[in-house]
Amino acid sequence: MTDSVLIEGLAVEAIIGVYDWEREVSQRLLVDLEMAWDNRTPAASDDVGDALNYALVSERVSGYLVEARPQLLETAAEGIAGLLQSEFNVRWVKLTLRKPGAVPAAVAVGVKIERGSR
Repeated sequence: MTDSVLIEGLAVEAIIGVYDWEREVSQRLLVDLEMAWDNRTPAASDDVGDALNYALVSERVSGYLVEARPQLLETAAEGIAGLLQSEFNVRWVKLTLRKPGAVPAAVAVGVKIERGSR
């Protein structure tokens, strides 16, 4: 299967980082997700119950980042991938997590991971 559901540029304000000052303030994170999903059934039924509900996914990913308060982007990315696979039955996910402004000379720093199989 090559169908996907996309969420691009999901902005989340969360506490993340290893420095003391980073543990005191929220920082902006940007999340891009590509998730394997068979879109034939929701296309035929036109029923959101058959689709991967990107509003619920976005809400859960945002909530996870706020609650988890990870130190590393790597930890956050693994946690997001795991929850997508376990809570939403997503077999494969490609995730990019960016932290804009973390390095003054760069627009953003980040990590990209793929988990599961299509």
